[in-house]
Order: sequence, then C-alpha cells, then structure tokens
Amino acid sequence: MQFVLIILLSVFSAIVYGIIHDQITARICVEYFTIGHPPIFNTDSPTLLAFGWGVVATWWVSLMLGFPLACAARLGSSRAWAAKELIKPIAILLGVMGIGAFLAGIIGFKLASKGSIRLTDAFGSKIPASRHIPFIVDMWTHSASYLFGFVGGIVLIVRIWRKREKNIRRPLTAATADRGR
Repeated sequence: MQFVLIILLSVFSAIVYGIIHDQITARICVEYFTIGHPPIFNTDSPTLLAFGWGVVATWWVSLMLGFPLACAARLGSSRAWAAKELIKPIAILLGVMGIGAFLAGIIGFKLASKGSIRLTDAFGSKIPASRHIPFIVDMWTHSASYLFGFVGGIVLIVRIWRKREKNIRRPLTAATADRGR
C-alpha cells in the first residue's frame, strides 16, 4: 500500500506544482499554451489552460519518477520509508524547481530583451512580435522546470536509496553491540 501511496504522492505533488506553475506562466504569455502547444483544450482562458496543461504535462513525468522513487524507498533489506517520510524531500524538490524556473525566466527575459535570443520561424511568424519576449520567458521557465524536476527527481531517488543502504551498512560499535546482547 505504501508503495502505491508514494507513487500517488509523487503524481499529486507534481500536478499541484504544474497547475500553480501554469497559472503564473499562462498569465505571462497565453500564446505559449494556445500556439506553442497542441490544441487539446478549446479555450483561451489562462486559468482553464493552466489547469488542463498543469495536469496533462506533469502526470506522466511524475509517474515515471514516482515508480523508481517508490522502489528506492520501499525495496531492499533496510527499513522501508513510508509515503509521509517523502513529503518534505518532495516539497524541497518542488521548491528548487520553482526557484530554478523563476531564475530561468529572468535569464530568458534578459537575453530576449537584448536580442541575444529570438523565436525561430516555427513560432516567430505565428506569434505577434509584441508577445515574443513573454513567449521566450515561458519557454525558458517551463524548460527549466522539466530539467530541474527530472534531474532533481533522479538525485532524490539516489539519495533516498543511499540513505536506506547506509543504515544497513553502518558498522557495529561497542555501544551498539552491547545493546544487542
């Protein structure tokens, strides 16, 4: 049961993050969602697009990372971790993702404002020129969220596994040997 709860915690956490993230970025540039994504939602509403894409774009990534996280937390001979023990590490990961996305958005804005980066013809011709910089900000923000989430998810999985393995490999000291008698 805990194995499944860890996967559900991962998916739920990512979806909540995705919705909050998209509520912000949909207001920066709605065209990122209406032109830059396939038209699966028939709306121009930033709120509805953020809810829809917040779910669609995150559930599969979090499932892909949630399963190995559950394996790292539950399988093996050391004490298995419960889902509640992963709330804080997952929250920290989401915080790092948010900070990384924010900083990437600022970098994208600065570079686009200076003309150092531009939209290619694929999107440049479809999006009004006045919306190019906000589109780039969203693109950089979303790309950073995925990068930090994927790499951070792998780091989290490895850290949980190593913490659990460290506990079973801890050498016996005189004090711990006496407790066992």
